[in-house]
Amino acid sequence: MRRFILLIAVVVIVFTTRHIWMEPAKELLPASIIDPIQRDMDSSVDHLSDLVQSILPNQNSLSQTEDKEIERPAPELGTPDQLFSVHNTELGDSRTDVENELGEPMRTSRNEYGLDWVAYHDDYHEFVMVAYDAQDSVKGLYTNQDLISSTTPIEYGTSKDVVREQLGEPEAYMRKGLYRYEVNQDQEYDLFQLGDSYVTVFYDKHQDNMVTAIQLIDSNLEQSKKELYTQASNELKEGFEYQLFDLTNASRVNHGLGVLTWDEQVRETARNHSSDMAENQYFSHTNPQGQSPFDRMEQDDISFKTAGENLAYGQMSSIFAHEGLMNSQGHRENILQDRFLRLGVGVAFNDQSQPYYTENFFTS
Repeated sequence: MRRFILLIAVVVIVFTTRHIWMEPAKELLPASIIDPIQRDMDSSVDHLSDLVQSILPNQNSLSQTEDKEIERPAPELGTPDQLFSVHNTELGDSRTDVENELGEPMRTSRNEYGLDWVAYHDDYHEFVMVAYDAQDSVKGLYTNQDLISSTTPIEYGTSKDVVREQLGEPEAYMRKGLYRYEVNQDQEYDLFQLGDSYVTVFYDKHQDNMVTAIQLIDSNLEQSKKELYTQASNELKEGFEYQLFDLTNASRVNHGLGVLTWDEQVRETARNHSSDMAENQYFSHTNPQGQSPFDRMEQDDISFKTAGENLAYGQMSSIFAHEGLMNSQGHRENILQDRFLRLGVGVAFNDQSQPYYTENFFTS
């Protein structure tokens, strides 16, 4: 019995002091080692707690306290289950209810979660993308327009400081399988795990870090995606291309600009450059043959009076690629250039399924 009590004491000491030694350990050991230790330790403590309760019934209050510490529930915000909605639509709503609110979809394209983004808009006004599961239940939402509602003071145009005051510190890492990936490195967005959803709030660095877009993803859907990058496919490539085109037009409408026309011919020019970068492992507007974007367009018999090119690499989706481009001054200027009339987007993946994005803008 003394040995058993000693064992309990040792485990309790190790567990209750983990806030002291776990963080330094994370700095010295990779996540693939330290996280299984954390997971196994929590599992062992749960098992031991159950065993202690069966032997020492009068320790129930201690066991319940331990369980609460392990679970670490989200802070109580005094709000309903859903903190956010987009155009009166929430996660879990039915497709029937959504389309009664938003109307008929304008485009359906594959996304990184193995579902489709279904886009709703009126000539890119009131732009919303919705992801449905096999039961037509909403599992993902996105908008980059003034369509955000919340039980908190957060809305389109709210400052980053207010967002963090309301939601707390954002996540620093996202777990995928055995690995943890650092997020929010450039401070262009914040990721929060709130109840049964992951909320990504995007900021506009050129407008005082105000909220410019929001993405809501069901927690189970996010956790079902075991890798940072989704396995490359032609369907995903085309999905990313059309999504980036739609996101660009939605941003132009926000700034009072005209909608760009999709151009199939320059899409091939863009695809070829993305493929070249992915296959030859470089990232530049000038290819190894010394050709500029304008040289490549002329080579493909595309006549233009003015033209421009945007490149992005490594972002896990078209949404993150677009928000990053909007926070880069030169790329932003191309997206919001009123002289451009046409756009083609080309995507390619390298052998690690990392996407390369090329946007070619022009006016004939």
